[in-house]
Amino acid sequence: MPHSLPRLAAPALLLALAACAGAPQQGEFLSSYEGLAPRTDMVRAGALDRTDANALAGVTAVRIEPTVFAPRAEAKAWMTPAEQTALLREVDAQLCFELSERFEIAATAAPQVPRVRAAVTEVVPTGRAGSAASAAAGFFIPGPIGVRVPGALGGLGAEAEMLDPQGQQVAAIVWRRTATAIGTDNPSLSRIGDALQFVEPFADAAAAAMTPEDHTARSITAETDPCREFGARFRVEGLGARFITGLYVPEASAARPAQAQPEPEPAAPR
Repeated sequence: MPHSLPRLAAPALLLALAACAGAPQQGEFLSSYEGLAPRTDMVRAGALDRTDANALAGVTAVRIEPTVFAPRAEAKAWMTPAEQTALLREVDAQLCFELSERFEIAATAAPQVPRVRAAVTEVVPTGRAGSAASAAAGFFIPGPIGVRVPGALGGLGAEAEMLDPQGQQVAAIVWRRTATAIGTDNPSLSRIGDALQFVEPFADAAAAAMTPEDHTARSITAETDPCREFGARFRVEGLGARFITGLYVPEASAARPAQAQPEPEPAAPR
């Protein structure tokens, strides 16, 4: 039986969404923070960005540098190496997915094309116990709008920029989002569950700031996908896991882990 959001809950939903869309804190990663202006078209996230339309007009290809943690990112202090790697790889994947729909993705060793660099500046952990309670509540109260237990709400802060071959900034964004108590953010038993879910909207916002006005979407097939190392762009198993458990499950939704490089065989004795 379909459920609708009660009238009295609508104002609470708007307040909850607005609370997570505050202005993000500037980090120490971008080459320049001059000219950044607040984005006014976002509801669930806060962002500052700038775009040099003239410099961006001739860009047809980019190279994407591996994502890093910002110099003052205390986030990784509480994260395990595995959690750090998973989060950075998800940013790499989503930026590749979004940018490849707009530009040709060049090899990282191609200095003649603009480069895109990104950093994670903040990660707020997702509460496991609260997420389990939220999932249980969602099972008994189904519907598109869920209720998250206070104390279980995670978040993500990130920055990205495009630099031309001479190192001049072409576009930049500072972005932040926190899960809402009332909304469509899925709880997770992973401490980085919310952060992983918010990587896609960050990458979408970053790519939008880097997109020329006369942009035409590029056609991508499974055979020509430059991002296929990260796995499928849409993972059905992730949707299935959310439907069955009410939880975001990173193993079923996030980017495929990097393949371990085989160790070189020892040289034969002479």
